Amino acid sequence: MNEPQENQLNIELTEDMAEGVYTNLAMIAHSQGEFVLDFIRMMPGVPKAKVKSRIIITPEHAKRLVSALIDNIQKYEDNFGEIPNQVQDFRMPMTFGGTMGEA
Repeated sequence: MNEPQENQLNIELTEDMAEGVYTNLAMIAHSQGEFVLDFIRMMPGVPKAKVKSRIIITPEHAKRLVSALIDNIQKYEDNFGEIPNQVQDFRMPMTFGGTMGEA
């Protein structure tokens, strides 16, 4: 009676992966055949940021990802209000709000 549907995908999520990784910057590059998404964590007062995860996807998948993000952002804003858009004011913070060291 509860037979799995034919096109069902079984996805495994390990405990380590389920914890997730915090990032506060994403950089995107592309070629004709792929998009490279680097997720980076910048820390206050540290001039070196680390790439925490790199995801490589096809252009078609990148477009589907954008559509899914737009859909999810709309649902989020419907529930919690508009997310402020600070794109025009964004500048890469070299110190991330921390103080600069002096010798």
